[in-house]
Amino acid sequence: MTRDQALIFFILLATIIMFLWGRWRHDMVAMGALLACVLTGLTPSAKAFAGFGHPAVITVACVLILSRALQDTGAVDALAKRVLPTNAGPTLTIAAVTSLAAMLSVFMNNVGALALTMPVAMQIASRQNLPPGRVLMPMAFGSILGGMTTLIGTPPNLVVSGFRAENGIGGFAMFDFTPVGFAVAAAGIVFTVLLGWRLVPARQQGGNKGFETSAYLTEARVPEKSKVADMTLREIEATLGDMDAQVIGLIRDDTRIPAPHPARKVRANDILVIEAEPEALSLALSNLGLKLEEDKRKEIKDADKAEKAKVAEADETIKNAIQTDEIVLMEFTVLPESAIEGRSATQLRLRTRYGINLLAVSRQGRRSLARLRTMTIRAGDVLLLQGAPDTLTEFAASAGLVPLAERAVRIPDKRGAIIASAIMLVAVAGAAFGLLPAAIAFAAGALACLALRVVSPRTVYTAIDWPVVVLLGAMFPVAGAMESTGAADWTAQLLLNSGAQGRAVIALMAILLVTMIFSSFMNNAATAAVMCPIAIGTASRLEVNTDAFLMAVAVGASCAFLTPIGHQNNTLILGPGGFRFGDYWRLGLPLEIIVIAVGVPMILLVWPL
Repeated sequence: MTRDQALIFFILLATIIMFLWGRWRHDMVAMGALLACVLTGLTPSAKAFAGFGHPAVITVACVLILSRALQDTGAVDALAKRVLPTNAGPTLTIAAVTSLAAMLSVFMNNVGALALTMPVAMQIASRQNLPPGRVLMPMAFGSILGGMTTLIGTPPNLVVSGFRAENGIGGFAMFDFTPVGFAVAAAGIVFTVLLGWRLVPARQQGGNKGFETSAYLTEARVPEKSKVADMTLREIEATLGDMDAQVIGLIRDDTRIPAPHPARKVRANDILVIEAEPEALSLALSNLGLKLEEDKRKEIKDADKAEKAKVAEADETIKNAIQTDEIVLMEFTVLPESAIEGRSATQLRLRTRYGINLLAVSRQGRRSLARLRTMTIRAGDVLLLQGAPDTLTEFAASAGLVPLAERAVRIPDKRGAIIASAIMLVAVAGAAFGLLPAAIAFAAGALACLALRVVSPRTVYTAIDWPVVVLLGAMFPVAGAMESTGAADWTAQLLLNSGAQGRAVIALMAILLVTMIFSSFMNNAATAAVMCPIAIGTASRLEVNTDAFLMAVAVGASCAFLTPIGHQNNTLILGPGGFRFGDYWRLGLPLEIIVIAVGVPMILLVWPL
């Protein structure tokens, strides 16, 4: 092993560890790996940022813009209204929502597809008397499976196509992934619909009104002259007994008492930590005369006169929140890479900046020991927010939140929906029939959406998932360093000698399996970028068809079913489904076995060695 090979292995190992650790966002880790390659001389400084001009990066950004056009114009809502059954049993209903998510993911971003269909799934779960997770997990996995069927369905396919082009044999065409991808997706969806959804843990019991997320934790202050002052916790519990709520903690003088004795008396200015469902929460606060707690004193102390006026106005809004029809309670789940992820309500200053109050947070069915106002928000959390409907909707759109309520299915712009759909079809056709390279076809489509005002120029850049763009742009040169130093070829040789022993089929299965394992713990586009040079080197050593090994990477990178961190869609359903980290493998493991059982023969059939 040469010095340069040792360096790139060290950088790559550190990068994978950082991806798995999750302390820093994946785009930051990728950029750090790129800079490390430049500083060590593995990547020429003149080519350090060449990856950002790669066709795969441009295609990802433009497809996200086209996806936003389909969402904003209501085209997807109209499709969902026609496809989803209104009266059907659990199996048929789950089949419909899972197939719809997969179908949408074929031509649009699968996170966007899941976000659009998730409120409908929550309502369906309530109607079918099912735990929400048993509808959400099949739908999330279906959206992931659907993405592997076309070039633009998921970023790993574009990454794989890019490496094929750099290998001198041109990129994959639009539907080159379809024979293998469709067979794998169909087998996975059939298994999930007929049997798999029953393997999903039932974390909540269906049947109640509303959406059965985990019970919320809310902090409420006991005001002066409150009727609960000088009452014991036992007496308060008796009052709450008919409201499906309970006191699980007490905060006095900034000291938290997690399990206070029932005989303890409550004093004015104490803070009660109440666990309740959303419907019971408003009733409990109203009947007991409690006030929602937030760190108002610090906000007022640090605010100028204008800020103080905002605080006073917001306080008056919250005071009458339960009695007015203009203030509503809404549940939202936090998207991966949300603008508020990693921040607390105090840092966001929700009340003073937006006139919104954070009532409670639900996280995987677990109670947090952190104060509500200082609790760090994570992807997959479910937030109960209070405010004016328009304000909540605007904040959710800008912050990266998805409402957990059935939205009215309507097309705000019928003309726009038709234009957006037509532009997407033309762009896909142009790329599929080889009239234009994929990057050019979808860039033209994005420009057409802007020119025809289907997407607002003001919001076009918010449609792009910039962390993914930065990740791809940074990882292409890193992967190039693996090839230029011979590290990929060395790894391929090690794989062949130790595991495959020169047998191409075994090597193909090994590439697929390793890619699937990596993809369950790190970003799927990063996984594809790491594995593609190894796959190409392995095929070259064996003197077999490179396309078969690249296709194995594409399939494996799209099959992140074992953990909630492997794919953004898995994280997105974490809170609404009340899932725990170890819940995913129960459906994910048999699904990955099916992927291998179907995927390997199909790859060998369509792309013979």
